[in-house]
Amino acid sequence: MTTTIAERYDALIEPERVHGSLYTSPEIFADELEQIWYRTWVYVGHVSEIAQPNDYVRKTIGPQDVVMTRGADGEVHLLLNRCAHRGNLVCEADAGNSSSFRCPYHGWTYRNTGDLVGYPFPQGYGGRGKLDELGLGRVPRVAVYQGFVFGSFAPDGPSLAEHLGEAAGELDRLVRLSPQGEVEITAGFLKHRARANWKLLAENETDGYHPQFVHQSIFSVAESGIGALYGEKSTAVTRDLGGGHSENDLRPEFRRLAAPMGWFGTTEKKVPHYVAAMRERHGDAAEEILVEGAPHVMIFPNLFIAEIQLFTIQPLAADLTVQHVTAIGLKGAPEMNTRMLQQSIGSVGPAGLLLADDTEMYERNQAGVAELRPEWLDIRRGVGRESVDERGLTIGGATDETAMRGFWRHYKRLMTTDRVAAGTAAGTPR
Repeated sequence: MTTTIAERYDALIEPERVHGSLYTSPEIFADELEQIWYRTWVYVGHVSEIAQPNDYVRKTIGPQDVVMTRGADGEVHLLLNRCAHRGNLVCEADAGNSSSFRCPYHGWTYRNTGDLVGYPFPQGYGGRGKLDELGLGRVPRVAVYQGFVFGSFAPDGPSLAEHLGEAAGELDRLVRLSPQGEVEITAGFLKHRARANWKLLAENETDGYHPQFVHQSIFSVAESGIGALYGEKSTAVTRDLGGGHSENDLRPEFRRLAAPMGWFGTTEKKVPHYVAAMRERHGDAAEEILVEGAPHVMIFPNLFIAEIQLFTIQPLAADLTVQHVTAIGLKGAPEMNTRMLQQSIGSVGPAGLLLADDTEMYERNQAGVAELRPEWLDIRRGVGRESVDERGLTIGGATDETAMRGFWRHYKRLMTTDRVAAGTAAGTPR
Protein backbone atom coordinates (compact mmCIF):
# COMPACT_ATOMS: atom_id res chain seq x y z
CA MET A 1 0.00 0.00 0.00
CA THR A 2 2.79 2.43 0.91
CA THR A 3 4.73 1.70 -2.28
CA THR A 4 1.61 2.15 -4.37
CA ILE A 5 0.90 5.56 -2.85
CA ALA A 6 4.54 6.67 -3.30
CA GLU A 7 4.44 5.74 -6.96
CA ARG A 8 1.21 7.68 -7.30
CA TYR A 9 2.92 10.93 -6.31
CA ASP A 10 5.52 10.41 -9.02
CA ALA A 11 2.68 10.43 -11.51
CA LEU A 12 0.93 13.45 -9.98
CA ILE A 13 3.88 15.85 -9.64
CA GLU A 14 5.91 16.92 -12.66
CA PRO A 15 8.54 19.70 -12.79
CA GLU A 16 6.22 22.17 -14.51
CA ARG A 17 2.73 21.01 -13.56
CA VAL A 18 0.85 19.33 -10.69
CA HIS A 19 -2.34 17.30 -10.71
CA GLY A 20 -5.54 18.83 -9.33
CA SER A 21 -6.31 15.82 -7.13
CA LEU A 22 -3.42 16.82 -4.86
CA TYR A 23 -5.70 19.59 -3.56
CA THR A 24 -8.94 17.64 -3.28
CA SER A 25 -8.22 14.03 -2.23
CA PRO A 26 -9.02 13.18 1.43
CA GLU A 27 -6.66 10.18 1.08
CA ILE A 28 -3.76 12.43 0.07
CA PHE A 29 -4.58 14.86 2.88
CA ALA A 30 -4.45 12.03 5.44
CA ASP A 31 -1.13 10.92 3.95
CA GLU A 32 0.26 14.46 4.22
CA LEU A 33 -0.54 14.53 7.93
CA GLU A 34 1.64 11.45 8.42
CA GLN A 35 4.46 12.33 6.03
CA ILE A 36 4.70 16.08 6.63
CA TRP A 37 2.76 17.46 9.60
CA TYR A 38 3.52 14.59 12.03
CA ARG A 39 7.06 14.11 10.82
CA THR A 40 8.90 17.30 9.84
CA TRP A 41 9.51 20.42 11.90
CA VAL A 42 6.38 22.58 12.16
CA TYR A 43 6.23 26.13 13.52
CA VAL A 44 4.12 26.29 16.69
CA GLY A 45 4.52 29.65 18.43
CA HIS A 46 6.87 32.29 19.79
CA VAL A 47 8.55 32.44 23.18
CA SER A 48 7.14 35.92 23.80
CA GLU A 49 3.67 34.34 24.00
CA ILE A 50 4.79 32.52 27.17
CA ALA A 51 7.15 35.11 28.54
CA GLN A 52 6.80 34.27 32.26
CA PRO A 53 7.32 30.98 34.14
CA ASN A 54 4.12 28.87 34.08
CA ASP A 55 2.65 30.83 31.15
CA TYR A 56 0.81 28.71 28.58
CA VAL A 57 -0.97 29.19 25.26
CA ARG A 58 -2.99 26.79 23.13
CA LYS A 59 -1.56 26.13 19.68
CA THR A 60 -1.91 23.57 16.90
CA ILE A 61 0.16 21.24 14.76
CA GLY A 62 -2.17 20.47 11.88
CA PRO A 63 -5.45 19.29 13.49
CA GLN A 64 -3.68 18.48 16.78
CA ASP A 65 -4.48 20.66 19.82
CA VAL A 66 -1.16 21.49 21.49
CA VAL A 67 -0.47 23.47 24.67
CA MET A 68 2.79 25.41 24.60
CA THR A 69 3.99 25.92 28.18
CA ARG A 70 6.93 27.44 29.99
CA GLY A 71 7.94 25.49 33.07
CA ALA A 72 9.03 27.06 36.33
CA ASP A 73 12.61 26.55 35.17
CA GLY A 74 11.97 28.47 31.95
CA GLU A 75 12.00 25.44 29.61
CA VAL A 76 9.48 25.38 26.76
CA HIS A 77 7.23 22.30 26.41
CA LEU A 78 4.72 21.23 23.77
CA LEU A 79 1.98 19.04 25.29
CA LEU A 80 -0.97 17.35 23.65
CA ASN A 81 -4.23 18.62 25.08
CA ARG A 82 -5.62 15.19 26.00
CA CYS A 83 -6.07 13.53 29.38
CA ALA A 84 -4.31 10.16 29.57
CA HIS A 85 -7.38 8.67 31.28
CA ARG A 86 -10.41 9.24 29.03
CA GLY A 87 -9.07 11.69 26.48
CA ASN A 88 -10.83 14.82 27.73
CA LEU A 89 -9.27 18.24 27.03
CA VAL A 90 -7.24 19.31 30.04
CA CYS A 91 -6.76 22.94 28.94
CA GLU A 92 -9.83 24.96 28.01
CA ALA A 93 -8.52 28.56 28.07
CA ASP A 94 -6.65 29.95 25.08
CA ALA A 95 -3.86 31.27 27.33
CA GLY A 96 -3.03 31.83 30.97
CA ASN A 97 -0.59 31.14 33.78
CA SER A 98 -0.71 27.90 35.75
CA SER A 99 1.72 25.32 37.01
CA SER A 100 -0.79 22.52 36.36
CA PHE A 101 -3.80 21.41 34.31
CA ARG A 102 -6.76 19.55 35.80
CA CYS A 103 -9.04 17.39 33.71
CA PRO A 104 -12.67 18.43 34.37
CA TYR A 105 -13.99 14.88 33.81
CA HIS A 106 -12.39 12.84 36.64
CA GLY A 107 -9.98 15.33 38.17
CA TRP A 108 -6.67 13.93 36.95
CA THR A 109 -4.04 16.64 37.36
CA TYR A 110 -0.84 17.23 35.38
CA ARG A 111 2.15 19.54 35.82
CA ASN A 112 2.77 22.01 32.99
CA THR A 113 5.67 19.78 32.01
CA GLY A 114 3.20 16.96 31.25
CA ASP A 115 3.89 14.78 34.30
CA LEU A 116 0.90 13.24 36.08
CA VAL A 117 0.60 14.77 39.56
CA GLY A 118 -2.35 12.83 40.94
CA TYR A 119 -5.81 11.36 40.50
CA PRO A 120 -8.80 11.16 42.88
CA PHE A 121 -9.55 7.99 44.85
CA PRO A 122 -6.15 6.35 44.21
CA GLN A 123 -7.17 3.17 46.06
CA GLY A 124 -9.02 2.15 42.88
CA TYR A 125 -5.59 1.83 41.25
CA GLY A 126 -3.92 0.13 44.21
CA GLY A 127 -2.75 3.36 45.86
CA ARG A 128 -0.79 6.49 44.94
CA GLY A 129 2.07 6.47 42.47
CA LYS A 130 0.78 3.52 40.43
CA LEU A 131 0.16 5.46 37.21
CA ASP A 132 3.29 7.61 36.97
CA GLU A 133 3.86 6.60 33.36
CA LEU A 134 0.55 8.17 32.28
CA GLY A 135 1.58 11.76 31.60
CA LEU A 136 0.24 14.04 28.92
CA GLY A 137 1.37 13.28 25.39
CA ARG A 138 4.40 15.30 24.43
CA VAL A 139 5.77 16.53 21.11
CA PRO A 140 9.06 14.58 21.18
CA ARG A 141 11.30 17.31 19.81
CA VAL A 142 11.07 21.01 20.60
CA ALA A 143 13.58 23.56 19.35
CA VAL A 144 13.76 27.35 19.27
CA TYR A 145 15.42 29.64 16.75
CA GLN A 146 15.41 33.44 17.25
CA GLY A 147 12.46 32.97 19.61
CA PHE A 148 10.41 30.96 17.09
CA VAL A 149 9.31 27.62 18.59
CA PHE A 150 9.14 24.56 16.34
CA GLY A 151 8.01 21.02 17.16
CA SER A 152 8.41 17.64 15.50
CA PHE A 153 6.44 14.49 16.29
CA ALA A 154 9.30 12.42 14.89
CA PRO A 155 11.71 11.51 17.73
CA ASP A 156 14.61 11.38 15.27
CA GLY A 157 15.46 13.17 12.06
CA PRO A 158 17.09 16.33 10.78
CA SER A 159 17.78 19.04 13.34
CA LEU A 160 15.86 22.31 13.25
CA ALA A 161 18.97 24.01 11.89
CA GLU A 162 19.07 21.48 9.05
CA HIS A 163 15.35 21.94 8.42
CA LEU A 164 15.58 25.73 8.28
CA GLY A 165 18.71 25.81 6.14
CA GLU A 166 18.91 29.07 4.21
CA ALA A 167 15.56 30.19 5.64
CA ALA A 168 17.22 30.77 9.02
CA GLY A 169 18.90 33.84 7.58
CA GLU A 170 15.50 35.40 6.93
CA LEU A 171 14.59 35.08 10.62
CA ASP A 172 17.95 36.71 11.39
CA ARG A 173 16.99 39.56 9.06
CA LEU A 174 13.71 40.02 10.90
CA VAL A 175 15.08 40.20 14.44
CA ARG A 176 17.83 42.64 13.50
CA LEU A 177 15.07 45.19 12.80
CA SER A 178 14.47 45.30 16.54
CA PRO A 179 16.59 47.77 18.54
CA GLN A 180 16.89 44.97 21.12
CA GLY A 181 17.42 42.12 18.64
CA GLU A 182 14.13 40.34 19.39
CA VAL A 183 10.61 40.25 18.03
CA GLU A 184 7.44 39.93 20.09
CA ILE A 185 4.19 38.19 19.20
CA THR A 186 1.78 39.79 21.67
CA ALA A 187 -0.88 41.51 19.54
CA GLY A 188 -3.25 38.51 19.53
CA PHE A 189 -4.32 36.40 16.58
CA LEU A 190 -7.15 36.57 14.08
CA LYS A 191 -8.36 33.30 12.61
CA HIS A 192 -9.39 33.25 8.94
CA ARG A 193 -11.13 30.11 7.65
CA ALA A 194 -10.70 29.31 3.97
CA ARG A 195 -12.56 26.53 2.22
CA ALA A 196 -9.40 25.57 0.38
CA ASN A 197 -6.48 23.17 0.56
CA TRP A 198 -3.52 24.31 2.69
CA LYS A 199 -1.09 24.04 -0.22
CA LEU A 200 -2.95 26.73 -2.16
CA LEU A 201 -2.18 29.11 0.72
CA ALA A 202 1.45 28.03 0.99
CA GLU A 203 1.98 28.45 -2.76
CA ASN A 204 0.36 31.87 -2.75
CA GLU A 205 2.52 33.33 0.00
CA THR A 206 5.53 33.90 -2.26
CA ASP A 207 3.70 34.04 -5.59
CA GLY A 208 4.70 37.40 -7.04
CA TYR A 209 2.49 36.99 -10.12
CA HIS A 210 -0.87 37.73 -8.46
CA PRO A 211 -0.45 40.94 -6.38
CA GLN A 212 -0.94 43.41 -9.24
CA PHE A 213 -4.27 41.80 -10.09
CA VAL A 214 -5.70 40.43 -6.83
CA HIS A 215 -4.64 43.35 -4.64
CA GLN A 216 -5.08 46.17 -7.14
CA SER A 217 -7.88 47.75 -5.10
CA ILE A 218 -5.94 48.06 -1.83
CA PHE A 219 -2.82 49.24 -3.63
CA SER A 220 -4.91 51.93 -5.30
CA VAL A 221 -6.77 53.05 -2.16
CA ALA A 222 -3.61 53.13 -0.06
CA GLU A 223 -1.59 54.75 -2.89
CA SER A 224 0.95 52.02 -2.24
CA GLY A 225 4.04 51.37 -4.31
CA ILE A 226 4.04 47.69 -3.36
CA GLY A 227 2.35 46.60 -6.57
CA ALA A 228 5.20 47.94 -8.68
CA LEU A 229 7.62 45.66 -6.84
CA TYR A 230 5.88 42.70 -8.49
CA GLY A 231 6.13 43.63 -12.15
CA GLU A 232 8.10 42.64 -15.22
CA LYS A 233 10.44 45.60 -14.79
CA SER A 234 11.12 44.92 -11.11
CA THR A 235 14.63 43.97 -10.07
CA ALA A 236 13.24 41.95 -7.15
CA VAL A 237 13.64 38.16 -7.33
CA THR A 238 11.80 35.05 -6.24
CA ARG A 239 14.22 32.66 -4.53
CA ASP A 240 13.96 28.93 -3.88
CA LEU A 241 15.66 28.62 -0.48
CA GLY A 242 15.57 24.82 -0.58
CA GLY A 243 13.66 22.51 1.78
CA GLY A 244 10.34 23.84 0.48
CA HIS A 245 11.16 27.35 1.78
CA SER A 246 11.03 30.37 -0.51
CA GLU A 247 11.07 34.15 -0.52
CA ASN A 248 10.25 37.22 -2.51
CA ASP A 249 13.48 39.15 -2.13
CA LEU A 250 12.52 42.79 -2.60
CA ARG A 251 15.87 44.15 -1.45
CA PRO A 252 17.17 44.93 -4.96
CA GLU A 253 14.30 47.39 -5.41
CA PHE A 254 14.71 48.93 -1.97
CA ARG A 255 18.47 49.30 -2.51
CA ARG A 256 17.79 51.02 -5.82
CA LEU A 257 15.43 53.46 -4.08
CA ALA A 258 17.95 53.91 -1.20
CA ALA A 259 15.30 55.34 1.14
CA PRO A 260 15.49 54.41 4.84
CA MET A 261 12.09 53.04 5.94
CA GLY A 262 10.94 52.99 2.30
CA TRP A 263 10.26 49.26 2.68
CA PHE A 264 7.55 50.19 5.19
CA GLY A 265 6.13 52.99 3.06
CA THR A 266 7.16 55.68 5.51
CA THR A 267 10.08 57.97 6.28
CA GLU A 268 12.48 58.22 9.14
CA LYS A 269 10.90 61.57 10.13
CA LYS A 270 7.72 59.72 11.10
CA VAL A 271 9.54 57.22 13.34
CA PRO A 272 12.52 59.24 14.60
CA HIS A 273 12.93 57.45 17.93
CA TYR A 274 13.00 54.04 16.24
CA VAL A 275 15.56 55.13 13.66
CA ALA A 276 17.71 56.69 16.37
CA ALA A 277 17.56 53.49 18.44
CA MET A 278 18.57 51.41 15.41
CA ARG A 279 21.53 53.66 14.64
CA GLU A 280 22.63 53.49 18.24
CA ARG A 281 22.51 49.66 18.19
CA HIS A 282 23.93 48.96 14.75
CA GLY A 283 26.13 51.97 13.97
CA ASP A 284 26.96 52.32 10.29
CA ALA A 285 25.21 49.02 9.48
CA ALA A 286 21.88 50.59 10.45
CA GLU A 287 21.57 52.37 7.10
CA GLU A 288 21.61 49.12 5.16
CA ILE A 289 19.15 47.48 7.59
CA LEU A 290 16.74 50.40 7.44
CA VAL A 291 16.81 50.40 3.64
CA GLU A 292 16.48 46.63 3.11
CA GLY A 293 13.69 46.10 5.65
CA ALA A 294 11.98 42.86 6.64
CA PRO A 295 11.80 39.50 4.82
CA HIS A 296 8.89 38.11 2.83
CA VAL A 297 9.49 34.42 3.42
CA MET A 298 7.50 31.17 3.48
CA ILE A 299 9.01 28.56 5.81
CA PHE A 300 7.74 25.08 4.97
CA PRO A 301 5.14 23.95 5.78
CA ASN A 302 3.27 26.57 7.79
CA LEU A 303 5.10 29.77 8.76
CA PHE A 304 4.77 32.83 6.57
CA ILE A 305 6.34 36.17 7.46
CA ALA A 306 5.10 39.05 5.32
CA GLU A 307 7.37 41.85 6.48
CA ILE A 308 5.20 43.12 9.38
CA GLN A 309 2.79 40.19 9.83
CA LEU A 310 3.08 36.56 10.84
CA PHE A 311 0.80 33.90 9.39
CA THR A 312 0.44 30.29 10.54
CA ILE A 313 -1.26 27.80 8.23
CA GLN A 314 -3.38 25.12 9.91
CA PRO A 315 -4.77 22.35 7.68
CA LEU A 316 -8.03 20.78 8.90
CA ALA A 317 -9.25 18.86 5.84
CA ALA A 318 -8.43 18.52 2.16
CA ASP A 319 -10.64 21.55 1.49
CA LEU A 320 -10.49 23.45 4.79
CA THR A 321 -7.66 25.54 6.24
CA VAL A 322 -7.40 28.13 9.00
CA GLN A 323 -4.87 30.91 8.73
CA HIS A 324 -3.83 32.46 12.05
CA VAL A 325 -2.61 36.03 11.59
CA THR A 326 -1.00 38.60 13.85
CA ALA A 327 1.10 41.73 13.71
CA ILE A 328 4.79 41.34 14.47
CA GLY A 329 6.22 43.51 17.22
CA LEU A 330 9.83 44.70 17.40
CA LYS A 331 11.11 44.67 20.97
CA GLY A 332 12.13 48.13 22.06
CA ALA A 333 10.28 49.86 19.20
CA PRO A 334 6.86 51.08 20.47
CA GLU A 335 6.72 53.81 17.85
CA MET A 336 7.08 51.29 15.01
CA ASN A 337 4.86 48.70 16.66
CA THR A 338 1.90 51.08 16.77
CA ARG A 339 2.20 51.71 13.05
CA MET A 340 2.74 48.04 12.18
CA LEU A 341 -0.36 47.08 14.17
CA GLN A 342 -2.43 49.75 12.44
CA GLN A 343 -1.26 48.62 9.00
CA SER A 344 -1.95 45.00 9.90
CA ILE A 345 -5.52 45.80 10.95
CA GLY A 346 -6.05 47.56 7.64
CA SER A 347 -4.62 44.77 5.52
CA VAL A 348 -5.42 41.49 7.30
CA GLY A 349 -7.92 42.52 9.99
CA PRO A 350 -11.66 41.65 9.93
CA ALA A 351 -12.34 44.48 7.46
CA GLY A 352 -8.94 44.35 5.77
CA LEU A 353 -8.72 43.91 2.03
CA LEU A 354 -5.45 42.04 1.57
CA LEU A 355 -6.31 38.69 3.16
CA ALA A 356 -9.92 38.94 2.00
CA ASP A 357 -8.64 39.25 -1.56
CA ASP A 358 -6.42 36.20 -1.18
CA THR A 359 -9.10 34.12 0.53
CA GLU A 360 -11.50 34.78 -2.33
CA MET A 361 -8.83 33.44 -4.70
CA TYR A 362 -8.11 30.36 -2.51
CA GLU A 363 -11.76 29.37 -2.50
CA ARG A 364 -12.22 30.01 -6.22
CA ASN A 365 -9.11 27.88 -6.87
CA GLN A 366 -10.50 25.09 -4.71
CA ALA A 367 -13.78 25.13 -6.61
CA GLY A 368 -11.86 25.03 -9.86
CA VAL A 369 -9.55 22.12 -9.06
CA ALA A 370 -12.61 20.06 -8.13
CA GLU A 371 -13.75 20.29 -11.76
CA LEU A 372 -12.95 17.27 -13.92
CA ARG A 373 -11.15 19.04 -16.79
CA PRO A 374 -8.42 20.06 -17.27
CA GLU A 375 -6.77 17.88 -14.65
CA TRP A 376 -3.44 19.72 -14.27
CA LEU A 377 -2.25 23.08 -12.91
CA ASP A 378 0.57 24.83 -14.72
CA ILE A 379 3.60 26.15 -12.77
CA ARG A 380 6.06 26.74 -15.62
CA ARG A 381 6.20 30.56 -15.48
CA GLY A 382 9.80 31.75 -15.67
CA VAL A 383 11.35 28.29 -15.91
CA GLY A 384 13.39 29.36 -18.93
CA ARG A 385 14.93 32.40 -17.29
CA GLU A 386 15.95 31.08 -13.90
CA SER A 387 19.53 31.48 -12.73
CA VAL A 388 21.69 30.58 -9.74
CA ASP A 389 22.76 33.24 -7.26
CA GLU A 390 26.04 33.60 -5.39
CA ARG A 391 24.80 31.21 -2.70
CA GLY A 392 23.95 28.52 -5.22
CA LEU A 393 20.20 29.08 -4.84
CA THR A 394 17.80 29.17 -7.77
CA ILE A 395 16.24 32.57 -8.45
CA GLY A 396 13.61 33.77 -10.87
CA GLY A 397 12.01 37.08 -11.71
CA ALA A 398 9.65 38.86 -9.34
CA THR A 399 6.60 37.32 -11.02
CA ASP A 400 8.02 33.85 -11.73
CA GLU A 401 6.84 30.58 -10.19
CA THR A 402 10.28 29.54 -8.97
CA ALA A 403 8.99 29.30 -5.39
CA MET A 404 6.14 26.95 -6.35
CA ARG A 405 8.46 24.62 -8.21
CA GLY A 406 10.75 24.50 -5.17
CA PHE A 407 7.78 23.78 -2.90
CA TRP A 408 6.65 20.87 -5.04
CA ARG A 409 10.15 19.39 -5.38
CA HIS A 410 10.42 19.21 -1.61
CA TYR A 411 6.86 17.96 -1.19
CA LYS A 412 7.45 15.16 -3.70
CA ARG A 413 10.64 14.10 -1.93
CA LEU A 414 8.84 13.88 1.41
CA MET A 415 5.97 11.90 -0.09
CA THR A 416 8.13 9.51 -2.17
CA THR A 417 11.87 8.96 -1.72
CA ASP A 418 11.97 10.11 1.93
CA ARG A 419 8.75 8.34 2.77
CA VAL A 420 8.45 6.72 6.22
CA ALA A 421 8.74 3.01 5.42
CA ALA A 422 5.92 1.86 7.67
CA GLY A 423 3.64 4.58 6.40
CA THR A 424 3.32 6.09 9.89
CA ALA A 425 5.87 8.37 11.50
CA ALA A 426 7.23 7.26 14.84
CA GLY A 427 5.65 9.30 17.56
CA THR A 428 2.57 10.09 15.50
CA PRO A 429 -0.15 11.28 17.88
CA ARG A 430 -3.03 8.92 18.41
